[in-house]
Amino acid sequence: MNIEEFYAQDERRRASSEIEFGRDWRDVGGTRYELSWVADTGELYLMREPVTEVYEDPLGDFAPEPANLDDLVVTVLGVVTTHERVEEILVGWPEKMAGPSGVEWMLGVLKAAGVFTP
Repeated sequence: MNIEEFYAQDERRRASSEIEFGRDWRDVGGTRYELSWVADTGELYLMREPVTEVYEDPLGDFAPEPANLDDLVVTVLGVVTTHERVEEILVGWPEKMAGPSGVEWMLGVLKAAGVFTP
């Protein structure tokens, strides 16, 4: 589902605060993801962020092309009841996120904690 469908399925998601656990997660294929936790639902979700072209505007500034909404694919990984518990499970995440297989590491620790059950 795309990000708008995700929020439309449960309005608590839209109104809730969210805590981001990084925007530069990469899988072994190099695809970029963002990991976030929704406080009101406890959902931990991964959003695939497409690679977009960068363009130069008439003033010489560089900016990314806007992403197509359908390219912002969301996957709910599981439910974790508290922010503290997410931090416990993902201990060391900033360093792991930067690695070439950060997503695989993250899914492994979530699976070991019983959060992610593919």
